[in-house]
Amino acid sequence: MNLMSHLLERKLELPPPLTRDLVVQRDLRVPMPDGVELLADLWAPRHGGEGLPTALLRSPYGRAGIFGAYMARPLAERGFQVLMQSVRGGFGSGGTFAPMRQERADGLATLDWVVKQPWFGDSIVLVGGSYLGFVQWAVADRLPPQVKAMIPQVTESALTLEFMRADGRALELPFEWGVQIAVQERPGAMFRRGRQAKKTARAMSTLPLDRADAAAIGHGSTYIHDVLAHDATDEYWAEIDHSHRVADVSVPVSSIGGWYDIFLPGQLRDFRLLNDAGRPARLTIGPWTHAEFTNVTVLEAVEFGLAHARGEQPADRALVRLFVMGEDAWRDFDSWPPKGYEPHRFHLQADGGLSGEQPVESEPDRYRYDPADPTPGAGGISITNGGRVDNTALEARTDVLTYTTAVLEEDVEIIGEVSAEIWFRSSLADADVFVRLCDVDPDGRSHNICDGLISLSGADELSRATVRLWPTAYRFAGGHRIRLQVSSGAFPRYARNPGTGEPIASATTLLAAEQAVYHDPGHPSAVILPVRTAAAAEVA
Repeated sequence: MNLMSHLLERKLELPPPLTRDLVVQRDLRVPMPDGVELLADLWAPRHGGEGLPTALLRSPYGRAGIFGAYMARPLAERGFQVLMQSVRGGFGSGGTFAPMRQERADGLATLDWVVKQPWFGDSIVLVGGSYLGFVQWAVADRLPPQVKAMIPQVTESALTLEFMRADGRALELPFEWGVQIAVQERPGAMFRRGRQAKKTARAMSTLPLDRADAAAIGHGSTYIHDVLAHDATDEYWAEIDHSHRVADVSVPVSSIGGWYDIFLPGQLRDFRLLNDAGRPARLTIGPWTHAEFTNVTVLEAVEFGLAHARGEQPADRALVRLFVMGEDAWRDFDSWPPKGYEPHRFHLQADGGLSGEQPVESEPDRYRYDPADPTPGAGGISITNGGRVDNTALEARTDVLTYTTAVLEEDVEIIGEVSAEIWFRSSLADADVFVRLCDVDPDGRSHNICDGLISLSGADELSRATVRLWPTAYRFAGGHRIRLQVSSGAFPRYARNPGTGEPIASATTLLAAEQAVYHDPGHPSAVILPVRTAAAAEVA
């Protein structure tokens, strides 16, 4: 086990531990009010562990193997006892797993149990990312006084609602997660991950989509069916939305996000809610994807969590710390979005141009979108192949339009919310508009920065499609160019729009569409970027 400790220290670039000699109590039984027992493992130093602050992690992914080693060990070596619990219905815990629906009641009962244990000291820090962060928000407004801090990472208080928007239904993330949950306890699942990933990828092309789960898993998945059947506005999801609890959190929060994480918009909403309510909170956003494992959570648990657990103030730092891509440097700010960045319109031009000038009279650009050969996703907000990638092959497709500035004479820095207004018409009433912002280097390589999609009804009438792209922090270097892609999909990140108006779960017919993007004085399509002002640059 000491070998694992050394490997983690090196891989994560962690400071040396206080101890490498740990003891793990397995399968502690945590009773719930309805009689169900949830299993948990307690990691602690072999000597002097009792009474240390407790880091609580509640997970649907198991407690042994890589999950325990990566999540619990680094914290237990650096000043915590770590209680890692399997949520209801998984990895030996009793009951039936109903994703996200039982975490408030079970989380509150777990906290009540922890503070009564003989090994407990007097403080708890809630830690973890994704689902492990969501469970923190589920109890955030009723924390016992022993909880001193929360450290949610790549997560938000209404975890799945972002990718169930009626006007932009994601497919890849909820489908892959539903498959993962369904197969992760099968014998040898870890060794079959590559084969299962290929099977899952093929299954997402199944028609109708409500049979895709059986193609990937071998049987139906209630969760996947629910995601396909109910969009984010459906009351069916009301009990998993904990955003109304955020403003009532009673402890300091250190929120960690990634520019290429699907939950970033919701995470920033939560941070603004905390700020508006006057709650102590700080924000860190790096150039990470959702599943990218970094050292930031461990460092925040030690520097931020332990300090609060001991009744101390953590080392002083700015409320907002952002990694500015392109510059590839960390920068500190007082707020999100930062002051000194103003919206600037870059208009689509004839012949593929992009500039701050108003467009001239021109014919629309046209392309054909065929959901039977859907425009693929490339990098971006994806768990398996996400992040910043070369878009050369994508932009060579005939169903992708590109609009590019002249070579920049000086750096252009953007930090904040990004959106686009695309004047659009389709030959079909139902169509999608996907927009992606890219950086083109001097060698002509185009790399994605952020993107977004909106689904339209009535698309056969000329209208302005307002597309919300992901927030970002990026510096376009002088000598580079800014590019905007416009297309009608990014499969499998987003479900294919069949073009028929049928529900995505039951659609069996795929219709190709002729799309048109307008850029003339009466229809000034543009991307709106939060550009650093000259005054802000002088202050910096």
